[in-house]
Amino acid sequence: MTTTGGRRTQAERDAMTVEIGYALVSAVFVAAVLFGAVAGPALLFELPGVVETLLVRGALVLVPVVFFLRVATVLYRYRQGAGQPSQPGRTNPDS
Repeated sequence: MTTTGGRRTQAERDAMTVEIGYALVSAVFVAAVLFGAVAGPALLFELPGVVETLLVRGALVLVPVVFFLRVATVLYRYRQGAGQPSQPGRTNPDS
């Protein structure tokens, strides 16, 4: 990240805002798909009470964990990518 006197440029702040938005939206999507995959059968079909309860509660436990892991992963990758060249595939500034 290029800094001027310890401050981020407007472009860097905008990029971080977009990345945070992407992390949140993609985490909501992944969590919704997971909830549908785990709890969906319990909500769509008539299953025994214990199985239905386990599926719904299991989904309710997994969804927040996956949500926070997705957000953390996306933001961590963004932070790690800050030192890479601006043109993909180029590793040497003279190439």
